[in-house]
Parts: sequence; C-alpha cells; structure tokens
Amino acid sequence: MEDDGGERSSFVAGLIENRAKEVGMAAFDLRSASLHLSQYIETSSSYQNTKTLLRFYDPTVVIVPPNKLAADGMVGVSELVDRCYSTVRKVVLARGCFDDTKGAVLIQNLAAEEPLAPGLDTYYKQHYLSLAAAAATIKWIEAEKGVIITNHSLTVTFNGSFDHMNIDATSVENLEIIDPFHNALLGTSNKKRSLFQMLKTTKTVGGTRLLRANLLQPLKDIETINTRLDCLDELMSNEQLFFGLSQVLRKFPKETDRVLCHFCFKPKKVTEAVLGFDNTRKSQNMISSIILLKTALDALPLLAKVLKDAKCFLLTNVYKSVCENDKYASIRKKIGEVIDDDVLHARVPFVARTQQCFALKAGIDGFLDIARRTFCDTSEAIHNLASKYREEFNLPNLKLPFNNRQGFFFRIPQKEVQGKLPSKFTQVVKHGKNIHCSSLELASLNVRNKSAAGECFIRTETCLEALMDAIREDISALTLLAEVLCLLDMIVNSFAHTISTKPVDRYSRPELTESGPLAIDAGRHPILESIHNDFVSNSIFMSEATNMLVVMGPNMSGKSTYLQQVCLVVILAQIGCYVPARFATIRVVDRIFTRMGTMDNLESNSSTFMTEMRETAFIMQNVSNRSLIVMDELGRATSSSDGLAMAWSCCEYLLSLKAYIVFATHMDSLAELATIYPNVKVLHFYVDIRDNRLDFKFQLRDGTLHVPHYGLLLAEVAGLPNTVIETARTITSRITDKENKRIELNCVKHHEIHRIYRVAQRLICLKYSSQTEDSIRQTLQNLRDSFIEQRL
Repeated sequence: MEDDGGERSSFVAGLIENRAKEVGMAAFDLRSASLHLSQYIETSSSYQNTKTLLRFYDPTVVIVPPNKLAADGMVGVSELVDRCYSTVRKVVLARGCFDDTKGAVLIQNLAAEEPLAPGLDTYYKQHYLSLAAAAATIKWIEAEKGVIITNHSLTVTFNGSFDHMNIDATSVENLEIIDPFHNALLGTSNKKRSLFQMLKTTKTVGGTRLLRANLLQPLKDIETINTRLDCLDELMSNEQLFFGLSQVLRKFPKETDRVLCHFCFKPKKVTEAVLGFDNTRKSQNMISSIILLKTALDALPLLAKVLKDAKCFLLTNVYKSVCENDKYASIRKKIGEVIDDDVLHARVPFVARTQQCFALKAGIDGFLDIARRTFCDTSEAIHNLASKYREEFNLPNLKLPFNNRQGFFFRIPQKEVQGKLPSKFTQVVKHGKNIHCSSLELASLNVRNKSAAGECFIRTETCLEALMDAIREDISALTLLAEVLCLLDMIVNSFAHTISTKPVDRYSRPELTESGPLAIDAGRHPILESIHNDFVSNSIFMSEATNMLVVMGPNMSGKSTYLQQVCLVVILAQIGCYVPARFATIRVVDRIFTRMGTMDNLESNSSTFMTEMRETAFIMQNVSNRSLIVMDELGRATSSSDGLAMAWSCCEYLLSLKAYIVFATHMDSLAELATIYPNVKVLHFYVDIRDNRLDFKFQLRDGTLHVPHYGLLLAEVAGLPNTVIETARTITSRITDKENKRIELNCVKHHEIHRIYRVAQRLICLKYSSQTEDSIRQTLQNLRDSFIEQRL
C-alpha cells in the first residue's frame, strides 16, 4: 500500500440508497485497516445525515452506483457528491458490484477474530444496504491497489456513528469544532479559533485523527467517559506519571498506526505491467513498516516501566493487555532473527533510506550484499563530488541535501555566488536565500544510487516474506497496540497537556448523568478564553422543570458566544476531558442541533428565511428527548408578524419535548412565553447605558431585557434625524404598553401553575443532590413552609 501522506484522510467510502429513503455507507480506512458500516433513514431532502458522516470520515474516494435509486424529491447520492464534494474523487461502479450477499460473506471472512463482528446475522437482514456498499468498496480497493485483504484482519464496526453523540455538518461549522466559521474569508491558515486546533497537541498522526473523530462524534457511554476522566485525575495529581508518559510516547514513531495496512494487505502476484505499480516504492514502504514496528516494540519496556504503578482502570488495563502481553515479545523475537538490531526508524530522508537498505542482517542474501556495496560506493562518490566542487569553485558553504523526489542536489547561499554559476551546474532554481541546482555528474550518480537502493529494497522484501506472514498471524495484537498508543496520545498529550497549561483550578472534572440537569457554574468559552484574558464567565441551569432558556440582549452583548460556549463545554465533557468551569454536571446528550447565522444559500437557491426554515425543519424531524438545541434568532428574515408567529410556534413545539433548548432572540414578545409556560426561563445579558452609549458587561442575569429601546440608541448614534427617532419612540411606547398589560394578565392567570413548577424544579434538584438525609429533610420542610406561606 502507498503511504497516505501524514494526516491526510485515508478513507474510501461506498454509498448506496433505495426508494424508501434508506442510505447504506461503508467507510474503509486504508491506514488502520478498519471498516465502518452505517445504515440509516435520510430524513432530510438535503441529505444532512449523509453529509454528517461524510464530514466525519472525510473520504478521498466515494464509490456510488450509476443510476439514481432515490425517492421522489431526493437528488440521489451520486448527484450529492457532484454538488457538495467536487474535490473528492467519485468512482461509479456497476450496480452488480453492490451485492449485499457477497458483502456479508466478505465481512465474515475478513473481520478480525478478536473481536468478532457482532450480530452479523441480525445485521444482514436489517441493514443490507451497508453490506452492499461494503462489497463494492472492498472490490474497488483490491482492484485499484493491487492487493488482497488478509482474512481475519479487518476491524469491523456496525452503526458506529449512532453509538456516539451525533453532530450534523451544519452544527460542526457553526460551533467551529474543526475550522473557524469564517475560515473561507480569512484564509486556510487561520485555524486558531477552532476547538480541534486548540486541543491538537498530539504527537502521533493516529492520535490527531482519534481526537478529530472524538470531537465530531463524542461518547455517550458514561462508564467510558468516566474511565477517561479517572485517568485524567491520576495524571493531574501525579506529575511523575504525566511527564513520564509524555516522554515515553515520544519514543514511539509518529506513524505507528500506519504499519497495520502493510500487514493487512497482501500484494497480488501479477506483473508490473498489469498493475502499473512501482514495486520499488512498495518494497520500501514494507521495509519501513517493519523497521517502524521494531522501533515501537523496542519502546514497550519503557512504557511498561512508567505504567507499572498506575492505579486508574484505563492505565492498569493498558499495562495488563499490552505491556504484559507475550505476543509482542514473540513478534520482536521474530523480527530480531532477520532484522539488524542497530536499525531504527528515522524521519530524515537519506538516513531512512540507508536504514532500509541495511535493515536485513548481512549474509542472508548475496545479491543484496552486492547491491548494498553499490549503494555505499555511489553515496560516497556523491559526497566526494560535493567536496570537489567546494574546492574547485570556491564554494565552502555548498551543502548536499537529499529528498525522496529528486535525490541529492546542491544548495548554495546566494551571497557566495558572484555573477552566474559555472556552466557545470544545471537545473538552477532560486529558493529563498539559497540556490538549488544539480550537475550532469550528480544526476548520473543519483540514478545509480537510486537503482542500487531499489535493488536493495526488492531483495530485502523477498527475504522478508516469511516474516510478514508470521506477523500477520498476530494482527489483532498490532491493532490493539495502535489503538492504545492513539488513545494514550490523545489523553496525555492533548487533554492533560491542555489542562496543565491553564492556571490551577481553571478546568474541573464534569459529572455526567443519564437524566439529570444540565448545570454549568462559571463556564467559559474554551477557545475565546485563551484569546481574551478578561473573559467573563457565565452559568447555565436546565432541568426537566426548566428545559428552555430564552436569552435576550442587544447585538454584540454575548448571546452567540454563550450558545457556542454551552455546546463546546458539553462536547468536551463527553469526550472525557475536563471543562472550563467551576463546576459542571451534564445530562448525556445524544444529538446537538444548532441554528445560527443569517445568510442566503445561492447554491441551493434558498433565501435567508428558507435556509432558516430548512435548518429548523431538520431539527424538528430528528430531535429526541436527550438532544441539546441552540437557536440564535429565528424568523427575523421575513415579515415581523410571520417571523414572530413561526418563532413562537417552534418554541411551543419544542417545549412539548424533554430536550434542552437555548433560544437567543431580539424579539421582546418571546419573553411572554415564560408567563404562560412554567418550564421557560428568560435571561438577558446586562448592558449599562452611559451618555446614550451601550457599555457591554457580558454578564448573564435573570429576567427580561432591561435596556429600553437599544435599537433606537444605536440608530441615533448612526445619525438618523431627531424627528425620525422621536416618532419611533412614540410608536414603540404604545406597543410596549400593550405588551406589558398582556404580560400582567398572563402572570395572574398562570401564577398557580408557576408555583407548582418551581416546587417541582427544587424537588428534581434534590433528587440529584449529594446532601445528607437530615439536610434533605430540613430542605423539604422549608420548601413546604414557603409554598404554604405563598413565599415561593
């Protein structure tokens, strides 16, 4: 298999649908040899669920059938790829390649024995589309890459995305989880304001990918989350363990997870002309993987030494399953029988090539020894040529760098070159303050050196075939090692490192419940607090008795930041990380929905209001009782009466559910919801008015907005005529008087039910409290007295 080039995606995705709006997806990770199957009902005509999964996997290739099989009103997955993913390579395979029966057989044969693919018989009957997509995906990979997938080598997961929190693609953008919201305007290098970039201090490629996957699909299992949090507790309280793990993880190669693909795929025995592959490159990658595996296994004793005295479940489990596993010693012994002990994984190109040429012990293959001598002779001749040029042309600072694409070349500082370079130098290119060039002699030696290295690689691969087959027998152990290293890298080098760089007690451990409240005390925006030292913290409390917050405030008062902050804190908690708050208890969220921003969508010919309505419709079609919904304005892009009616109606619909909703608005009339529905609470961002100017405090307070007619103040500052402003004040005063009278009537009418709800809310809080029995009894007595005396 070809090297995938660092952090670039290595997924190939297969997509197929039927007329019942069902979509099947198979996502194959070439790097870690894993297959992820999903089948779901596409509830949105814009394919939001499919877009979410494609955003998560970020495939380089998407495989689709040739004909549209979608329901009426749906564009079809093939057209979706053309419209929304034009930079992704689309492959169209015949409908016969999407064979669900063949897909089931393939997965039974290829799925790793440890663990075995769960529930395949049941899954086959109910989710045949994902198996059909898997058959086409595997067929294309084997044909395109010229390989055969080794039996019982794949890690297969079913319905992976639905075992985790689901965050749709629009919400990923709105919350700036991976990229800043305005990244397209500010340039691709502007990634300082995304959660992913803030946490991206991982040291391995696999750790970085695992971090991204966790942010896009946080966990829902409380036991798993608490296991990670227990590990963080120990790392934060035991500095020796934290720094010891940080140092040991640096000993493992950055691309350790890459070795899996070379042991899970066996090259087909066909001619080079048929495949069109560079066998030298394939041989070099295979040798590199063996060296990389040897280096990783050599570092295992150091990991065992650090983890020996660890106490938390996660680290002790790693110690028992990896550090005390005899399979790794057996693999290391097999490698040591044929690979030289002095060979180590290297990232410097020429050092890596030399290590690969001399990986095999001397004396095993005579032709290999001859090729090595040629490689050494040409390498020495190239360095002698550089020394000769330094003296002959008086270029003492002439350097001889190397890269895999062009081999050796000369680098000369421009300040040393007086006029033109001598005619012996060719391919002259200015590169910063240096000049890069070559010569005919160097080009000839480069060809001979590369040919000798290629011969070394091919001869070495031939000698290592038996070793490769022996290692493939323990592929499950290698999968476990790669997963463990990625997880440790994420927890130690990302979570623990981020927390350790903050002032003491700025981050706290969250508590997670299945049906408790969402309470965040003195929460802060994890991204913005690192930019603004004086960031103002704000709290939130939601429960079954108060499941909707209506947040009001002028423009720029902090509403959008607050909505983002709540969602990001929940995401951090559910990936198993500490959160930027004094205290946090969080009901596990299964889906996050956002409706933010106001802009036309010209691609889909949608106005601002139509875009709002489509996003709102998607929320209502997919919301569950454990969802978290944040909506920043709704209905402002149409007439005021229709907009208010739609916003009010949407709020009433959502109030019938147990989902938690945070609704930010400028519409004063929506505050009236709290006078009718006791499970609605109104908050506002406090603003001080001085000399007709707004002084933003960014502090969230209870009650309705206390800034009278802030829109008129801004209009006056903008320079509108005084007569216009005064007329507007008169009209607004009349409207406000009518609204206040209506609110007073509602307060009297619904007073009793509000009192009952307030009692219920306090009882729910007591249910999840950790007070003593006597304290709870006293609280209940006080609550009873307050209710009877009308003080509540």
